[in-house]
Amino acid sequence: MCGIVGLINPPAAVGGRDLASTVQSMAETIISRGPDSQGVWADDDAGLALGHRRLSIVDLTEAGHQPMVSPCGRYVLVFNGEIYNHLALRSAIEARVESPVSWRGHSDTETLLVSFAVQGVEATLSAASGMFALALWDRREQCLTLARDRFGEKPLYYGWVAGGFVFASELKALHSVPGWQGELDNSVVENYLRYGCVGGRRSIFRDVFKLSPGASLTLSRCELASGVRPVPSIWWSSTDVASEMLDARETQPATSEEVESVLQGAVGRMMEADVPLGAFLSGGVDSSLIVALMQKQASRPVKTFSVGFDDTRYDESSHAAAVAAHLGTDHTTLRANADMALDLVPRLPQLYDEPFADSSQLPTCLVSSLTRDYVTVALSGDGGDEMFGGYNRHLWGPRVWSKVSGLPLVVRHALGGLIRTVSSGGYDKLMQAASRVMPSRFQVRTFGEKLYKLADVLSCDSFSALYTDLSSMNRHPGALLNGNSRQARPEAIDLTAFAGFSQAEWMMLMDTLTYMVDDVLVKVDRASMASSLEVRAPFLDPEVFKTAWRLPLSQRVAEGEGKRVLRDILYRHVPRELIERPKMGFAVPLDEWLRGPLREWAESLLSPQALSQLPMLDSKAVQRCWQAHLQGKGHHAQQLWVVLQLVAWSGHWRPRVSA
Repeated sequence: MCGIVGLINPPAAVGGRDLASTVQSMAETIISRGPDSQGVWADDDAGLALGHRRLSIVDLTEAGHQPMVSPCGRYVLVFNGEIYNHLALRSAIEARVESPVSWRGHSDTETLLVSFAVQGVEATLSAASGMFALALWDRREQCLTLARDRFGEKPLYYGWVAGGFVFASELKALHSVPGWQGELDNSVVENYLRYGCVGGRRSIFRDVFKLSPGASLTLSRCELASGVRPVPSIWWSSTDVASEMLDARETQPATSEEVESVLQGAVGRMMEADVPLGAFLSGGVDSSLIVALMQKQASRPVKTFSVGFDDTRYDESSHAAAVAAHLGTDHTTLRANADMALDLVPRLPQLYDEPFADSSQLPTCLVSSLTRDYVTVALSGDGGDEMFGGYNRHLWGPRVWSKVSGLPLVVRHALGGLIRTVSSGGYDKLMQAASRVMPSRFQVRTFGEKLYKLADVLSCDSFSALYTDLSSMNRHPGALLNGNSRQARPEAIDLTAFAGFSQAEWMMLMDTLTYMVDDVLVKVDRASMASSLEVRAPFLDPEVFKTAWRLPLSQRVAEGEGKRVLRDILYRHVPRELIERPKMGFAVPLDEWLRGPLREWAESLLSPQALSQLPMLDSKAVQRCWQAHLQGKGHHAQQLWVVLQLVAWSGHWRPRVSA
């Protein structure tokens, strides 16, 4: 796991520095992604330089050093990630060439580089199974190719600065480029306030973009000189593959045995490393299954890690410990208190580069830091929810829509209004009273917030609008913006490209394309790489993805339960009673923290002076929300967290802001 940076045809104003020193400065900003070594390769005549920071995982010798030049001298590569089937790729290469290949070492970087020279870029990307972001310079054709893995596990930003083309694993590296302006892109703010992350191809800065998952982009010096901005091309599409698998399941549906086999194979390949390896273990279905399949293939106890909180409402560590004891792993639990998480809060803008407001970033950072004290690589259960129907919206979205869509919209609006006649806090008090009488049946956190979400759902005029509401962190972001900055309600998603998918399957695929890429994987990548920890996700193996989409829907979502097939497989390794419990999620008591230990920090960021730095925000609306939260009138913690992270980010990075 590493970090990559580079530039081509830079502006004349490089501040007197040569290309190599400029790129070295860029690379030093992301040292946590690669603390073991660094490298720079520059071609002054071509106006290009590539930089690399290395976290040594496979082939710890100099033979794995980057940037790496191909034996023929034509290609230069910087690569961030892991190719889990690179030994199979080597065999395929050797079968294609007449003369034996003189391998310098056993790194997957060298495998990729030789494969690019022998098979070409697209054929190599299609054959490679792994997570990656890379840049390949073709010295003969004088063109640069960027590429990103299928699901977007590894980040890659690119853009134009003072006429030059730049790219990096993280935005912070671009701040070191001479001529950097860092102008905030106002058009992304409302969507950020809605989802708590900057999603899609745009970044928080104007003229800087994210390469989409499964995409590549090629730029020649001639194109750059003429001002042409190339359009990325898609070399792999989740939607296309899922559609193909739906057709395939008509004649060859997948079985639970097949799912277990391909998942076990993915786990086995991801256990290969030349450094210590372990796994995150929450005690839930996904992480428990990954650990069970790891332990099945290991010759010694697998090292597992979890984080527990002193607030029992948010603590799953005892469940993780019970699963670990049954499987016989070498388990470690970090006992986290509020102070440990709170100490991280001021560092979040630096860690995440862009505004990011999924509060589970805090425990993710904590468990990553803990884990890095023991191992360099950790496997995780990320991707299981999206592929196998693990979110509540996959279960209840289609059910709710089937019941309410037949009602006239005016009736639904009336029902929503009726729900809102009682405050969300009032509903919470009712639930608390019920839980005291029947604690085994009434233990729904934020009950009032959930009912208010139902009231919003009742006003949706399409299923795609319902999905937008269910997946929104803040369903009314325009209420926090001044009138000039507000946008219309998001347009309904065009469903023509998703013909053949059931509503539940469509939601799973949308989560794979959006929430997983823009939230889950960003959260894990930044949190883990801040501690120089590599995280691998076996559920994101392409063969696992294909097999999941050949499953009948009843094997994923049925009878009010998601991830049916994963549960069936897991219960072959772990007793059901250790797993079956309400889904808790990786949450923190954000509402109490904002009223308590984080109050002073929050009030400084929500002051009129601080809010004035972002003129698109309606400071009076934000203040009303803050006062309602302090008075316990409803659930506003998540809305406020989104604003707080935006303001904190702005205070740290000081973007240029237009009115």
